[in-house]
Amino acid sequence: MPEGALAMRGTDLPDHDVFPALDARFLAPVDPDLYAPADGARHPPRILLLYGSLRERSYSRLLAYEAARLLERFGCETRIYDPTGLPLPDGAPADHPKVAELRALSEWSEGQVWVSPERHGAITGIMKAQIDWIPLAIGAIRPTQGRTLAVCQVSGGSQSFNAVNTLRLLGRWMRMVTVPNQSSVPKAFQEFDEAGRMKPGPLYERVVDVMEELVKFTYLVRDRSDRLTSRYSERREAGLKAESIATTLAAKAVAND
Repeated sequence: MPEGALAMRGTDLPDHDVFPALDARFLAPVDPDLYAPADGARHPPRILLLYGSLRERSYSRLLAYEAARLLERFGCETRIYDPTGLPLPDGAPADHPKVAELRALSEWSEGQVWVSPERHGAITGIMKAQIDWIPLAIGAIRPTQGRTLAVCQVSGGSQSFNAVNTLRLLGRWMRMVTVPNQSSVPKAFQEFDEAGRMKPGPLYERVVDVMEELVKFTYLVRDRSDRLTSRYSERREAGLKAESIATTLAAKAVAND
Protein backbone atom coordinates (compact mmCIF):
# COMPACT_ATOMS: atom_id res chain seq x y z
CA MET A 1 0.00 0.00 0.00
CA PRO A 2 1.40 3.43 -0.91
CA GLU A 3 2.74 5.42 2.02
CA GLY A 4 0.36 8.16 3.08
CA ALA A 5 -2.73 6.79 1.32
CA LEU A 6 -5.73 7.21 3.61
CA ALA A 7 -8.48 5.51 1.61
CA MET A 8 -10.89 3.22 3.40
CA ARG A 9 -10.32 -0.51 3.11
CA GLY A 10 -13.26 -2.68 2.19
CA THR A 11 -12.73 -4.54 5.44
CA ASP A 12 -13.33 -1.25 7.34
CA LEU A 13 -16.94 -1.10 6.12
CA PRO A 14 -19.75 -1.89 8.55
CA ASP A 15 -20.74 -5.55 8.16
CA HIS A 16 -18.12 -5.98 5.47
CA ASP A 17 -18.55 -9.76 5.62
CA VAL A 18 -22.36 -9.79 5.86
CA PHE A 19 -24.36 -10.23 2.64
CA PRO A 20 -28.12 -10.03 3.27
CA ALA A 21 -28.95 -9.94 -0.46
CA LEU A 22 -26.60 -12.72 -1.56
CA ASP A 23 -27.57 -16.35 -2.11
CA ALA A 24 -24.19 -17.81 -1.22
CA ARG A 25 -25.16 -21.24 -2.52
CA PHE A 26 -24.56 -20.03 -6.04
CA LEU A 27 -21.49 -17.88 -5.50
CA ALA A 28 -18.49 -19.60 -7.08
CA PRO A 29 -15.01 -18.68 -5.84
CA VAL A 30 -12.71 -17.27 -8.51
CA ASP A 31 -9.79 -19.67 -8.80
CA PRO A 32 -6.69 -17.74 -9.96
CA ASP A 33 -5.21 -20.94 -11.38
CA LEU A 34 -7.92 -20.88 -14.05
CA TYR A 35 -7.08 -17.33 -15.19
CA ALA A 36 -3.62 -16.18 -14.12
CA PRO A 37 -0.41 -17.27 -15.89
CA ALA A 38 0.99 -20.50 -14.48
CA ASP A 39 4.08 -18.67 -13.22
CA GLY A 40 2.18 -15.50 -12.30
CA ALA A 41 1.64 -13.87 -8.91
CA ARG A 42 -1.09 -15.13 -6.61
CA HIS A 43 -1.50 -12.19 -4.24
CA PRO A 44 -5.04 -10.79 -3.81
CA PRO A 45 -6.06 -8.51 -6.71
CA ARG A 46 -5.69 -4.87 -5.69
CA ILE A 47 -8.85 -2.92 -6.58
CA LEU A 48 -9.45 0.84 -6.22
CA LEU A 49 -13.04 2.08 -6.10
CA LEU A 50 -14.08 5.63 -7.02
CA TYR A 51 -17.56 7.13 -6.59
CA GLY A 52 -19.01 10.40 -7.80
CA SER A 53 -21.12 12.11 -5.15
CA LEU A 54 -20.55 13.99 -1.89
CA ARG A 55 -24.12 13.75 -0.62
CA GLU A 56 -24.66 12.55 2.94
CA ARG A 57 -26.66 9.62 1.57
CA SER A 58 -24.83 9.02 -1.69
CA TYR A 59 -26.13 6.07 -3.65
CA SER A 60 -23.00 5.92 -5.78
CA ARG A 61 -21.00 5.61 -2.54
CA LEU A 62 -23.36 2.94 -1.21
CA LEU A 63 -23.03 1.01 -4.48
CA ALA A 64 -19.25 1.32 -4.30
CA TYR A 65 -19.42 -0.06 -0.75
CA GLU A 66 -21.47 -3.04 -1.93
CA ALA A 67 -18.99 -3.63 -4.73
CA ALA A 68 -16.07 -3.48 -2.28
CA ARG A 69 -17.70 -6.01 0.04
CA LEU A 70 -18.22 -8.39 -2.87
CA LEU A 71 -14.67 -7.92 -4.12
CA GLU A 72 -13.35 -8.72 -0.65
CA ARG A 73 -15.56 -11.83 -0.68
CA PHE A 74 -13.91 -12.81 -3.97
CA GLY A 75 -10.51 -12.51 -2.30
CA CYS A 76 -9.48 -9.01 -3.37
CA GLU A 77 -7.81 -6.23 -1.43
CA THR A 78 -9.79 -3.02 -1.86
CA ARG A 79 -9.41 0.71 -1.24
CA ILE A 80 -12.27 3.20 -1.51
CA TYR A 81 -11.17 6.75 -2.26
CA ASP A 82 -13.09 9.59 -0.63
CA PRO A 83 -13.20 12.57 -3.05
CA THR A 84 -14.10 15.05 -0.32
CA GLY A 85 -11.61 17.91 -0.51
CA LEU A 86 -10.26 17.02 -3.94
CA PRO A 87 -9.59 20.30 -5.80
CA LEU A 88 -10.74 20.92 -9.34
CA PRO A 89 -8.27 19.78 -12.01
CA ASP A 90 -5.55 22.42 -12.47
CA GLY A 91 -6.94 24.24 -9.42
CA ALA A 92 -4.09 23.08 -7.20
CA PRO A 93 -0.59 21.68 -7.63
CA ALA A 94 -0.18 17.95 -8.22
CA ASP A 95 1.37 17.53 -4.77
CA HIS A 96 -1.92 18.49 -3.10
CA PRO A 97 -2.55 15.76 -0.49
CA LYS A 98 -5.81 14.55 -2.02
CA VAL A 99 -4.32 14.49 -5.51
CA ALA A 100 -1.20 12.68 -4.33
CA GLU A 101 -3.34 10.15 -2.47
CA LEU A 102 -5.48 9.47 -5.55
CA ARG A 103 -2.48 9.05 -7.83
CA ALA A 104 -0.72 6.75 -5.37
CA LEU A 105 -3.83 4.59 -5.12
CA SER A 106 -4.19 4.40 -8.88
CA GLU A 107 -0.57 3.30 -9.17
CA TRP A 108 -1.13 0.73 -6.39
CA SER A 109 -4.20 -0.75 -8.05
CA GLU A 110 -4.39 -3.58 -10.55
CA GLY A 111 -8.05 -2.90 -11.29
CA GLN A 112 -10.58 -0.17 -10.61
CA VAL A 113 -14.34 0.31 -10.18
CA TRP A 114 -15.89 3.62 -11.21
CA VAL A 115 -19.39 4.38 -9.89
CA SER A 116 -21.09 7.60 -10.98
CA PRO A 117 -24.54 9.08 -10.59
CA GLU A 118 -26.10 10.22 -13.84
CA ARG A 119 -26.52 13.98 -13.84
CA HIS A 120 -27.84 15.91 -16.83
CA GLY A 121 -27.33 12.82 -18.97
CA ALA A 122 -23.66 12.37 -18.07
CA ILE A 123 -21.32 11.66 -15.16
CA THR A 124 -20.91 14.11 -12.31
CA GLY A 125 -18.19 16.73 -12.04
CA ILE A 126 -16.85 14.97 -8.93
CA MET A 127 -16.39 11.77 -10.93
CA LYS A 128 -14.75 13.52 -13.86
CA ALA A 129 -12.42 15.47 -11.58
CA GLN A 130 -11.05 12.25 -10.08
CA ILE A 131 -10.37 10.78 -13.50
CA ASP A 132 -8.88 14.04 -14.79
CA TRP A 133 -6.41 14.13 -11.91
CA ILE A 134 -5.01 10.76 -13.01
CA PRO A 135 -2.97 11.53 -16.14
CA LEU A 136 -1.97 9.02 -18.79
CA ALA A 137 1.63 9.30 -17.65
CA ILE A 138 3.60 10.66 -14.70
CA GLY A 139 7.18 10.51 -15.88
CA ALA A 140 7.78 6.87 -16.79
CA ILE A 141 4.74 5.68 -14.79
CA ARG A 142 1.38 5.10 -16.45
CA PRO A 143 -1.13 5.11 -13.56
CA THR A 144 -3.98 3.43 -15.49
CA GLN A 145 -2.58 1.70 -18.59
CA GLY A 146 -3.25 -2.04 -18.60
CA ARG A 147 -5.36 -1.97 -15.45
CA THR A 148 -8.81 -3.51 -15.49
CA LEU A 149 -11.96 -1.45 -15.03
CA ALA A 150 -15.61 -2.06 -14.16
CA VAL A 151 -18.16 0.72 -14.63
CA CYS A 152 -21.41 1.30 -12.73
CA GLN A 153 -24.00 4.05 -12.43
CA VAL A 154 -26.96 5.01 -10.29
CA SER A 155 -29.94 7.04 -11.45
CA GLY A 156 -32.77 8.82 -9.68
CA GLY A 157 -35.24 7.93 -12.42
CA SER A 158 -35.70 5.28 -15.07
CA GLN A 159 -32.84 3.11 -16.22
CA SER A 160 -30.25 4.75 -18.40
CA PHE A 161 -26.77 3.96 -19.65
CA ASN A 162 -25.44 7.46 -20.30
CA ALA A 163 -23.05 7.47 -17.34
CA VAL A 164 -21.62 3.99 -17.92
CA ASN A 165 -21.17 4.79 -21.61
CA THR A 166 -19.22 7.92 -20.69
CA LEU A 167 -17.13 5.97 -18.18
CA ARG A 168 -16.33 3.39 -20.86
CA LEU A 169 -15.16 6.15 -23.18
CA LEU A 170 -12.92 7.53 -20.45
CA GLY A 171 -11.62 4.06 -19.60
CA ARG A 172 -10.64 3.53 -23.21
CA TRP A 173 -8.93 6.92 -23.27
CA MET A 174 -7.03 5.97 -20.10
CA ARG A 175 -5.92 2.74 -21.84
CA MET A 176 -7.71 0.49 -19.38
CA VAL A 177 -9.14 -2.98 -19.98
CA THR A 178 -12.85 -2.43 -19.34
CA VAL A 179 -14.84 -5.59 -18.65
CA PRO A 180 -17.85 -6.24 -20.93
CA ASN A 181 -20.45 -6.35 -18.15
CA GLN A 182 -21.72 -3.25 -16.33
CA SER A 183 -24.24 -2.16 -13.72
CA SER A 184 -26.92 0.52 -14.04
CA VAL A 185 -29.20 0.97 -11.04
CA PRO A 186 -32.37 3.01 -11.76
CA LYS A 187 -34.42 4.62 -8.98
CA ALA A 188 -31.54 3.93 -6.66
CA PHE A 189 -33.45 5.33 -3.68
CA GLN A 190 -35.64 2.21 -3.87
CA GLU A 191 -32.76 -0.26 -4.08
CA PHE A 192 -31.06 0.41 -0.72
CA ASP A 193 -32.49 -0.17 2.73
CA GLU A 194 -32.23 2.21 5.69
CA ALA A 195 -28.89 0.70 6.68
CA GLY A 196 -27.50 1.49 3.23
CA ARG A 197 -27.41 -2.11 2.04
CA MET A 198 -28.59 -3.04 -1.43
CA LYS A 199 -31.78 -5.07 -1.57
CA PRO A 200 -32.02 -8.50 -3.20
CA GLY A 201 -33.11 -8.62 -6.81
CA PRO A 202 -31.88 -8.59 -10.41
CA LEU A 203 -30.05 -5.28 -9.99
CA TYR A 204 -28.03 -6.63 -7.08
CA GLU A 205 -27.36 -9.83 -9.00
CA ARG A 206 -25.91 -7.77 -11.84
CA VAL A 207 -23.52 -6.05 -9.42
CA VAL A 208 -22.33 -9.48 -8.27
CA ASP A 209 -21.86 -10.52 -11.90
CA VAL A 210 -19.81 -7.41 -12.70
CA MET A 211 -17.52 -7.80 -9.70
CA GLU A 212 -16.97 -11.50 -10.41
CA GLU A 213 -16.07 -10.62 -14.01
CA LEU A 214 -13.69 -7.89 -12.88
CA VAL A 215 -11.80 -10.31 -10.64
CA LYS A 216 -11.46 -12.83 -13.48
CA PHE A 217 -10.23 -10.22 -15.94
CA THR A 218 -7.77 -8.85 -13.38
CA TYR A 219 -6.21 -12.28 -13.02
CA LEU A 220 -6.15 -12.65 -16.81
CA VAL A 221 -4.38 -9.33 -17.35
CA ARG A 222 -1.99 -9.60 -14.39
CA ASP A 223 1.62 -10.29 -15.43
CA ARG A 224 0.57 -9.84 -19.05
CA SER A 225 -0.09 -6.11 -19.00
CA ASP A 226 3.31 -5.10 -20.38
CA ARG A 227 2.88 -7.43 -23.34
CA LEU A 228 -0.71 -6.40 -23.97
CA THR A 229 0.11 -2.70 -23.95
CA SER A 230 3.37 -2.87 -25.94
CA ARG A 231 2.83 -0.66 -29.01
CA TYR A 232 4.76 -0.14 -32.22
CA SER A 233 4.51 3.66 -32.00
CA GLU A 234 5.90 3.75 -28.46
CA ARG A 235 8.66 1.24 -29.22
CA ARG A 236 9.65 3.33 -32.26
CA GLU A 237 9.65 6.56 -30.23
CA ALA A 238 11.81 4.99 -27.53
CA GLY A 239 14.14 3.44 -30.11
CA LEU A 240 14.66 6.69 -31.98
CA LYS A 241 15.31 8.51 -28.72
CA ALA A 242 17.91 5.92 -27.73
CA GLU A 243 19.56 6.18 -31.15
CA SER A 244 19.66 9.96 -30.87
CA ILE A 245 21.29 9.79 -27.44
CA ALA A 246 23.82 7.25 -28.68
CA THR A 247 24.67 9.42 -31.68
CA THR A 248 25.13 12.47 -29.47
CA LEU A 249 27.39 10.59 -27.05
CA ALA A 250 29.44 9.17 -29.92
CA ALA A 251 29.87 12.65 -31.41
CA LYS A 252 31.04 14.01 -28.04
CA ALA A 253 33.47 11.12 -27.67
CA VAL A 254 34.98 11.85 -31.10
CA ALA A 255 35.22 15.56 -30.30
CA ASN A 256 37.10 14.82 -27.07
CA ASP A 257 39.68 12.56 -28.75
